Amino acid sequence: MAEQVKMVNGNGAPGTIVNGSAVNGHVPTKAKELSAPNGEVSHEPPDGGTRAWLVMVGAFLCNGVLFGVINTYSVVYLTLRKQLQDAGDDEASSKAALVGSLTIGTTFLLSPVSGILTDKIGLRRTTLCGGVLTCGGMFLSSFFTDNVTALYFTYGIMFGLGAALAYTPSLAILGHYFKKYLGLVSGVVTAGSSVFTAIMPILLEKLVAKTGLATSFRVLSVISSFVIFCALLYKPLQPPPPPPRVKPGRSRFNTMMRSFINFDNWKKKKYIIWALSIPIALFGYFVPYVHMGKFVEDSFPGEEKNLPVMCIGITSGLGRLLFGYIADLPRVNRVLLQQMSFVLIGTMTMCLPATGSFPLLLAIALAMGLFDGCFISLLGPIAYDICGPRGATQAIGFLLGLCSIPLTVGPPIAGRLYDHTGSYMIPFVLAGIPPLFGASTMFLIRCVKDDAPATPETVLKDPTHQPLAQTAWDSENPADARNGKLNGHIREERRATLASSESLTAENN
Repeated sequence: MAEQVKMVNGNGAPGTIVNGSAVNGHVPTKAKELSAPNGEVSHEPPDGGTRAWLVMVGAFLCNGVLFGVINTYSVVYLTLRKQLQDAGDDEASSKAALVGSLTIGTTFLLSPVSGILTDKIGLRRTTLCGGVLTCGGMFLSSFFTDNVTALYFTYGIMFGLGAALAYTPSLAILGHYFKKYLGLVSGVVTAGSSVFTAIMPILLEKLVAKTGLATSFRVLSVISSFVIFCALLYKPLQPPPPPPRVKPGRSRFNTMMRSFINFDNWKKKKYIIWALSIPIALFGYFVPYVHMGKFVEDSFPGEEKNLPVMCIGITSGLGRLLFGYIADLPRVNRVLLQQMSFVLIGTMTMCLPATGSFPLLLAIALAMGLFDGCFISLLGPIAYDICGPRGATQAIGFLLGLCSIPLTVGPPIAGRLYDHTGSYMIPFVLAGIPPLFGASTMFLIRCVKDDAPATPETVLKDPTHQPLAQTAWDSENPADARNGKLNGHIREERRATLASSESLTAENN
């Protein structure tokens, strides 16, 4: 329960500190059962309702559109590679692969920016900016289909930036509306990319064959505009993280950085290990998505080259639903589930070159998709488990940012190795090693303990806070900010955030 402590503002009116802490200048007079043990106010997600299900549908479509485009790049890759080869380019494979790698690499590299912007301007506005960039980037790409250098910017960087701004909020918003069913809902939302990945390769291949890349990119631009409409559904229920405490001797730059970045996440040893293990495991993750079409052409001529990617997409969606449900069961270790998925993904990637028949290749692709879905669906829930609702947005964003380098360099390296060897034996074997190593390092999470959360007594020792001019909560809930209302049922009053320990003690007594 909230500890009631008097605080005097500039007018001498009393306020309330929840567990000894004012939250972004919002001082709730009644916190009921929603105050967290670390001094923050946490609002119980509704776990249902019309708005919650609409948010889930919007996040589902957002994930589907963004990663449907990214994961079906192999169709564009083949056409672009052929154009470069016809132009006499000796590095056609690596250059064509770099466009798709830049897309997913930028999506993850700039995800920390998305996490910071989400805390500053809100989930809705951040997603809206992302939708405009994805739509605009794909539309501009339609004018540069013969210029691979321009595509590096329009298709790779611009679309990737938009995807970064839209993807992180689509995962973070779920924790505002769901708790008991967070794993299952995360599985449903991330299954959106699987559904679109299963459908789009066939449609995009026919579209490219009939109309060419330019018209295909314009159609993808229209599809990308759906992200803009999804953004309108996102309304946060959790207020933003509390401002940083002002400490003597802290530089202005340090204080400014702390007002943007949630450094509490980086004090958690479990998060640090998890955030470093995932990127290690992902060095070879995107290689099969980019090179599977060419691998089928070389190894099984005459077979449908996009069918394995479609199989991965279908079972990945099933895996997200299945393991999302399993992750919500009592006494289930979500981190251990993710480790298991990496071990199996790495092993099956190394087995791809040894497949002697196309049906066996499809069987491996189906199994890879199942455990790919397990890995993806657990990102959001594990972030909430380790960092809590206040730190989850930036925890997801910075994790995805760390993943950008391995996801970007993996496919081009595999393409270069293929150009030199003429075989996918070495590229696929090497791509399977990092997931095994990353899964091994995640065992360290069990060996460390994070510091205990702050208690009301420790917070009272240093009650001074650095106020923020305006928060994302105020931006997206202007009526609540004007009326002093929080989450529809908790009244708030704005009080001064600067007060001495003596005045707090005196008022309490």
